Amino acid sequence: MNLLIFAGRVAGEAAPKLGKNLFKIARTNAAAPLMPGSLDISNHDPEMLAQFSISEIWFGDFSTGVIHLKEWSAMLHGLPARECGLLSLMRCYDPKDHDRILELFEQAATLSSSFCFSTTIMMPNGFRQPLFCMGESNGHDDAYSGSMLGVFVFPRFKTNAGSEFARRQ
Repeated sequence: MNLLIFAGRVAGEAAPKLGKNLFKIARTNAAAPLMPGSLDISNHDPEMLAQFSISEIWFGDFSTGVIHLKEWSAMLHGLPARECGLLSLMRCYDPKDHDRILELFEQAATLSSSFCFSTTIMMPNGFRQPLFCMGESNGHDDAYSGSMLGVFVFPRFKTNAGSEFARRQ
């Protein structure tokens, strides 16, 4: 099983290196089974999620190469349209993360799999917006077929009482 785990550090333990250690991909058939009741809506707190982040779904079609974003995702990526290609998304991300993100998407495009990554969106004004992405791919029966479905989570960092959006660091 190949799962992404965020864990705290023990006193005196060195801080983990960022970058490749934050990226993992797993085949969907190797993923841990759902815990009983984990999909029960009463176990989720959408208000708390909204307090700390903006989250939106996205999907990609392998036959066209188009990735479809929701309104906030396109805006927070700094993209002028809600439909784009992978290259347009990659240009938004920290260049140090490009190789690993491309590797994840290439693997997702060749076999049904689940993936997760984190990066930083580099805004034209110099601000930086953290981003978490989780998704899965499926439907690889024929060449150039299949799709991806995922969610973008944009952490919201409040800097002052009047600020509605996250401060980019």
